[in-house]
Amino acid sequence: MSDEIAWKGRYLEMRQKDGWEFVTRTSGMSAVVIIAEIDDHLLLVEQFRVPVGRNCLELPAGLIGDDDGKEDSVEDAAARELEEETGYRPGRIQRLGEFYSSSGVMGESFHLVRAHDCVKVGEGGGTDSEDITVHKVPLSEVSRFIERKRQENVGMDVRLMCWT
Repeated sequence: MSDEIAWKGRYLEMRQKDGWEFVTRTSGMSAVVIIAEIDDHLLLVEQFRVPVGRNCLELPAGLIGDDDGKEDSVEDAAARELEEETGYRPGRIQRLGEFYSSSGVMGESFHLVRAHDCVKVGEGGGTDSEDITVHKVPLSEVSRFIERKRQENVGMDVRLMCWT
């Protein structure tokens, strides 16, 4: 079983193993994806994604351990990312499981969590390198909101299929 690095960048590396090409994170980092329902609304974020060349609608998410390299728990990363991206601080984080979004090409997993008892503490919008728009969508309107965004040529994160 040969495993070699074909290319390595700062955050990602392209690997080859037994004729299979795939991408991994250089640090072995995982991600966290957050379902935050507040007062019968779902929090969604929209931002430009370079790999697809357009805005994408997503659940709030981020990397575990990307806060200046410190050790992060799933819960700490979820709380930090939710507040950073949306301006809401969760009272409690519930783990729902670990998943792979594209296991044929990417070795990265993500931890899906649900944020409970969220309180608005800021504006959100992400870090200086991000330009995130926060959408607080009534649960009864999420499907229509997603369809409207599709018509605006906004890309859709696969995890939104549960609301369509």
